[in-house]
Amino acid sequence: MSDLLKCACPDPSDAGRRDVLLLLAALGVPLGAAQAQDPVKMEPRSYRLVFENDKVRVLEYVSRPGLGVCGTGKHSHPDHVTIVLSPAKVKVTRADGSTFINDLKAGDAFWDPAATHMAENIAGSGARMVLVEIKDKAWKPATG
Repeated sequence: MSDLLKCACPDPSDAGRRDVLLLLAALGVPLGAAQAQDPVKMEPRSYRLVFENDKVRVLEYVSRPGLGVCGTGKHSHPDHVTIVLSPAKVKVTRADGSTFINDLKAGDAFWDPAATHMAENIAGSGARMVLVEIKDKAWKPATG
């Protein structure tokens, strides 16, 4: 890991990884996906593969201020759950050109359907997130 990333976003602890996996289980996510634009290969300084099986791929993402939150430029994600580990302020530009600002707090978790977008960290500090990409097309989130 580069010194820049170490300063902006400390490495997660084993306890932090355990907490993320417990959160995933609580969300009902079965415990990543061969993609045209694999972020682990495109942005190895920012992404780390945490876990992968035939149903999901779990990625840890470390974001730097002023840079893409999910990678470089316009890109796509499969259906996924995002879990925010540290605060983030993100400007998202959708495929149609519309934009919105997302103020995220540590502990936020949300479902994202497959989409193409650009996302930029506009906060003054780095941020950490976990993305759980759904590989199993038949899986649907549980409803209450």
